[in-house]
Amino acid sequence: MDHLADVKKFAKKAVNEPAFAGMSKSYALVMSKPDTRYVACSDPAELERVRENFLKKKLGLNGGDLDASIKAVCEHMKADKTKSRLTFYYLLAEHYGKLDAFVKK
Repeated sequence: MDHLADVKKFAKKAVNEPAFAGMSKSYALVMSKPDTRYVACSDPAELERVRENFLKKKLGLNGGDLDASIKAVCEHMKADKTKSRLTFYYLLAEHYGKLDAFVKK
């Protein structure tokens, strides 16, 4: 799968390629395993993991309606049966203005 092309398909703005490269490196192990490569929007436990492990722990978010943003990304990607975790995370980080967290300084 061409992950960059997938992100470009769903991103609202031009893809921040340095941030995408950083995310690709950070999540290389996750993306290499078939059982963790995709986000299952129909699984409440999966969506809780996205909220707790990515939005709260990785991006440091607490306020606002985190579940609403996750549901919005699910809706945005609904045409794609296999929702790439990398694309899903990219879209969430883009939504919250947190892509710079993945750019090496």
